[in-house]
Amino acid sequence: MTDKLWHQLARNILKTGGPPIPINDTLIELLKTLINEEQLKFLLKFRKSLNRDQIKSKFDLDEASLSKMLNELMHIGIITAIPSRTTGVMVYRLVAFLPGLLEFTLMRGETGAKQKKLAKLWEQLFKDEAEITRKNYDIVMNAFKNAPPIDRVIPIEQQIEPHEELTLPEEEVRKIIEKFDIIGVSHCYCRHFKDLLEDPCKINAPRQNCLSFGRTAKFAIDQSFAKQISKEEALKILKEAEDLGLIHKTFHVKGDPFMEELAICNCCRCCCQNLQAFYNGASPTHTYTSYIAHISEVECVGCGMCLELCPMDAIDLEEATAIVNEERCIGCGVCANNCPEDAIELQRTGLRKVFIPAPKVSTS
Repeated sequence: MTDKLWHQLARNILKTGGPPIPINDTLIELLKTLINEEQLKFLLKFRKSLNRDQIKSKFDLDEASLSKMLNELMHIGIITAIPSRTTGVMVYRLVAFLPGLLEFTLMRGETGAKQKKLAKLWEQLFKDEAEITRKNYDIVMNAFKNAPPIDRVIPIEQQIEPHEELTLPEEEVRKIIEKFDIIGVSHCYCRHFKDLLEDPCKINAPRQNCLSFGRTAKFAIDQSFAKQISKEEALKILKEAEDLGLIHKTFHVKGDPFMEELAICNCCRCCCQNLQAFYNGASPTHTYTSYIAHISEVECVGCGMCLELCPMDAIDLEEATAIVNEERCIGCGVCANNCPEDAIELQRTGLRKVFIPAPKVSTS
């Protein structure tokens, strides 16, 4: 089968959303590693989202063959099946590359030859993406700036005061957890990705601590991408993440922070793919947050702990006092939670976007 058809599928997937990814030999090899030619033919007719009746009208397959095809593609993670919030009708969706297919290919924690190959392909794709950004820096940064953020930073709960402003998205992880009856936990695809590349997490953060909720969790659990856990287990995972200095990032329906949460990631600087893409010059940091760190000049002793822990390098030391660069602060609370002098507090700003252009990295 000609590569033209594989390129067409890649273009179709990119149309579902997510950041731009180069359609090159690496991406085509990744798709060929995941699906066969019969599945390719099926997916080429598949458009973004369809219910089962719409699928049946488009494909000349009997019920058993159709079920087999959909089940195989859902198990791969290239199609999801999640009921509509309004009608309850099951909707099958073609997933984006990022976020989406990247996570599904790695979040089971499998370690076979296929998974190692996929990890190397993703690694090469990220390098290709970074190279394109370096050669077209201003164009790429402007494109990201004009697009909405894909995630929202949730502060460490013990560092904020409860509030009753119901017009704001939920800011306390405990309240987010309480909203859902179905919660799934998966392997952190970022840490597993690094493990497969034999470059493990520098702080040895837990591998299974990515949480999914509600309808999304039900799909992930049904397809063995996640296992179901209790609310108490979820809170324990989040507390452990906070103690390690990890960042809570939540993802919402349609990327809208006022809509239902889909998942919470607990990110470390050394593995998080978003942070790695930022530091490698591939893409900016673009996120929602509602807080900013404030440092007391009186209580700060200039120990430098916050400088080491800040994931965005948003703190400098001036005359033995830590100073926050407000344009870079994402309000995660890692600095406040680990300050030995309790000299840092989080101040509520109201929902805001933080956009930090990626550093310019030489193309040589």
